[in-house]
Amino acid sequence: MKLIKTKSLRAMVCVLIVFFCCLFPVFFSGCVMVPDPITKSAFFFNTYITITFYSEKDAALFPDCDNLCRKYEGMLSRTAEGSDIWNLNHADGKPVVVSEETAELITDALSYCEYTDGAVDITIAPLMDLWDFTSDEENKIPPTDEEIKNALKHVNYKNVSVNGNEVSLADSDASVDLGFIAKGYIADKLKEYLVSKGVESALINLGGNIQLIGTKPDGGDYIIGIRKPFADGNETLTSLPLHDTSFVTSGIYERCFEYDGNFYHHILDPKTGYPVNSGLNQVSVLCDNSETADALSTTLMLLGQKEGMDFLSNHNFKAHAVFVDESNQMTYSADFPED
Repeated sequence: MKLIKTKSLRAMVCVLIVFFCCLFPVFFSGCVMVPDPITKSAFFFNTYITITFYSEKDAALFPDCDNLCRKYEGMLSRTAEGSDIWNLNHADGKPVVVSEETAELITDALSYCEYTDGAVDITIAPLMDLWDFTSDEENKIPPTDEEIKNALKHVNYKNVSVNGNEVSLADSDASVDLGFIAKGYIADKLKEYLVSKGVESALINLGGNIQLIGTKPDGGDYIIGIRKPFADGNETLTSLPLHDTSFVTSGIYERCFEYDGNFYHHILDPKTGYPVNSGLNQVSVLCDNSETADALSTTLMLLGQKEGMDFLSNHNFKAHAVFVDESNQMTYSADFPED
């Protein structure tokens, strides 16, 4: 298996970048005074989430957003005991009744598995547990070939069946993970709630999953910077003026480690069991729907630039992407707003 070799800064920068979003908002002042932003934070989904408001009245809604995040973490997290996904993964193959929202999201996730013929696979959890990129353990060691081979036996999205609100796994040792799509779904729900309460300007950041509500109070766009992979600090490749849309980035530097001169990252290829080597450092996706943007950012990372471009053009996602290769050269999909 060919692995990506560690570059000079990767070992140091990789550890640091875990604490930053791969994508971050940058605010510039124009001629019109903009109210000072009010940012509220919490820790969910194994990352820090922040919501930026522009009035005390809107900021007072943050506890409700906190409760929504808690609700969805308790529903969709595979590590939260008693969640729909936890129950499914611990049912020994027996059918489990889940919420309507969970069943719908699993169905949506399975569609990407079908579209890509398994390049994306929601039963990748056994491999994720094996690699354990989310732990704080130092001096990580990659799993053995034999361990990966055994885990791969239980990775097959076709073992997942959805019948109304009832979900089952044909392989009792299989387990589901919705990490590639769930934060986008939750960002959409947060936006839906805030808009229903009359919020006209806000920025939702779920660990790099950016969801924008309207424009800034002065009518101007939010300026969103695309982080330069492996860069120290908040260096950007470019920035984009955006409003009332979603922008999501997946990158190989988000969770990673180095061992014996090789670089390992958390975007796993469900067909090989190893970190994907698609020739990309990151992919950013622009789409009005955050669930779609979230799912596509990982999907396109797995497919690589050429196949990913074809995938976008062959499906009507109403989304655009910017691919960043290993030299940090950017390639935009058709009609991507470059400035």
